[in-house]
Amino acid sequence: MSSTPPTTMPPASTAPAAVAVPATAAATTTTTTTTATTPSGAGPAVTAPERVPVERSKGINGLDKIVLREVRGSSAEVYLYGGHVTSWKNDHGEELLFLSSKAIFKPPKAIRGGIPICFPQFSNLGSLEQHGFARNRFWTIDTDPPPFPTGTPPKAFVDLILKPTDEDLKIWSHSFEFRLRISLSPAGDLMLTSRIRNTNSDGKPFTFTFAYHTYFSVSDISEVRVEGLETLDYLDNLQNKERFTEQGDAITFESEVDKIYLGTPTKIAILDHEKKRTFVLRKDGLPDAVVWNPWEKKAKAMADFGDEEYKHMLCVEAAAVEKPITLRPGEEWRGRQELSAVPSSYCSGQLDPRRVLQGS
Repeated sequence: MSSTPPTTMPPASTAPAAVAVPATAAATTTTTTTTATTPSGAGPAVTAPERVPVERSKGINGLDKIVLREVRGSSAEVYLYGGHVTSWKNDHGEELLFLSSKAIFKPPKAIRGGIPICFPQFSNLGSLEQHGFARNRFWTIDTDPPPFPTGTPPKAFVDLILKPTDEDLKIWSHSFEFRLRISLSPAGDLMLTSRIRNTNSDGKPFTFTFAYHTYFSVSDISEVRVEGLETLDYLDNLQNKERFTEQGDAITFESEVDKIYLGTPTKIAILDHEKKRTFVLRKDGLPDAVVWNPWEKKAKAMADFGDEEYKHMLCVEAAAVEKPITLRPGEEWRGRQELSAVPSSYCSGQLDPRRVLQGS
């Protein structure tokens, strides 16, 4: 398979430095109080709660997690184990990601749901364990990340870093730095930006595949459709990765699906009819999109997945799979995805086609 050239990063010297959470910090409260200044002779100053945008605390089974909060009420939770986003809520407190009720928060098992990071191998496309090892390693907080060329960063973000251990080098003999920024915009959009650099000292390039294995929470899989992938070619993992062309006006679900769509657009919409909600996935540097739902039989076969939970989830994954990424020493690749959730519009009982995909 041919390789995709690495993304050329623009100069970042003028970008603002990142605000990192110290590795030893552990906020114990989620609000602070601010006091308004009042003119002489006025009544008592008014106090108002102010959300702490970044908080470190203990999660399930004592695993460290970072909680991001925006002033309007949206939030996200990130476990250092796996660099794994496990929760993303809108400003009404509604959970937007699926996390299995049977998810096992116990290393070395990967967490079922949220947004697992698949690196340096997607699925079983190589000699490593399923989906590589990044999702079941402990990441650290990056206290001195290089500036991101994205303008002024939001207040609610965290920078993580993963480097190979001696054990990792035994199974994948390449040195790398994987930097991951997870941020929450004031509007509640969730962005993940990955920067992977080849730090081999032996002059050797390395090749990898990658995916953000995002599990979206949906009301009823039979009431969901995906737009933006119609007429595209895909590899069907249920038919030995045979290549087909999508025929439908939109993708709907009535049985197991496991497909890798190729050469996909930068924007994909997941429309949930019952919740009248549309997820918009925007991506950069990730040409493929994986669509997966295990359906009933495989759901029952997974110990960390409820028998009926397949009805309430759908994975749509921004990925680089068909054409693996190759980096020479010193080169860096960047892959970004941004998730937003907006109200759906309907016409005569049907989803309003193209409105979201053609919008901004």
